[in-house]
Amino acid sequence: MKGTISFKNTIKAHLDEVAAKDPLFAENLKKEKKTIDGCVNYILDRVKKTGNNAFTDDEVFGMAIHYYDEDDIKEVTSAPAVEIKHSASIGEKPAKAVKPLKKEKVKSNVPSPQSSLFEL
Repeated sequence: MKGTISFKNTIKAHLDEVAAKDPLFAENLKKEKKTIDGCVNYILDRVKKTGNNAFTDDEVFGMAIHYYDEDDIKEVTSAPAVEIKHSASIGEKPAKAVKPLKKEKVKSNVPSPQSSLFEL
């Protein structure tokens, strides 16, 4: 089971940032039995098991921190596939789905006036 490289790098960068601010967590990040691959597999497994379709960044980062904090978490070696969609930057609104417009012919009995590019 592998997450995307971008996903893995994002999780790792966040964990490093937390460790830089929290010496106790920094020690957890050094645990021999914990790896970034194991962390990503754990997150993907948890996501799949919930059945939810979306998670906030904070929820995902919370799962990563939980993985390193807890010693009794069993390693996940073959988590089911999960689609990873990266979130928008802070302040950006998520894109809305756009429905294609139906083209309909409108019949009119009124003749339309012809315009000229040279009229003033």
